[in-house]
Order: sequence, then structure tokens, then C-alpha cells
Amino acid sequence: MDIEFNSIKELYDRLQPALNTKVTELKRNDLDYIKVEDIWNYLKITKWEKANNLLLYQMVDDILNLNNEEIDEYVKEEIRKKVIKPNLENMK
Repeated sequence: MDIEFNSIKELYDRLQPALNTKVTELKRNDLDYIKVEDIWNYLKITKWEKANNLLLYQMVDDILNLNNEEIDEYVKEEIRKKVIKPNLENMK
């Protein structure tokens, strides 16, 4: 049975339990600054945009088996971008 989604929000809502489970795991590993949106954005950019005909179970698997170090590095880099860019603009 194929499940089709009418919007990204509908897909996001359907993946919410898996995303929440991953965030709980990350918190247990002292990575409590990583949010659901971080996981969503990371996988959307690095894995799902390039994929064709993704199935829901594959996306859930990607979420639950996401390497903690990879998501940690991604979030830290995003934080650096947000901190450095405003500081550079203030120097102008």
C-alpha cells in the first residue's frame, strides 16, 4: 500500500513520532540542543532531496539510524553560521 502525502507538512507530521524518538535518544547522549527541526532539515538536505520514490519506512529508518556524530556536526556548523555571519555584518 502506497501512502501519498499532499504536503510537506503532512509528511512531517507523519514522521513526527520517529523524529521525537531520535531527539529522545540524542538527549540521553547529552546532545539535548539538537531539535526535531535539525534532524528534519539535515536529512532533507543531505539525503532526501537526492532520492527518488522514497517510502515512508525508509525515511523512518533514516531518522532512527541517523549517526549521532553527523547530526551533531551539522547542528554545530549551523550554529557557527548563525553566530559568524551576524558578526561579520557588524564589522562592515
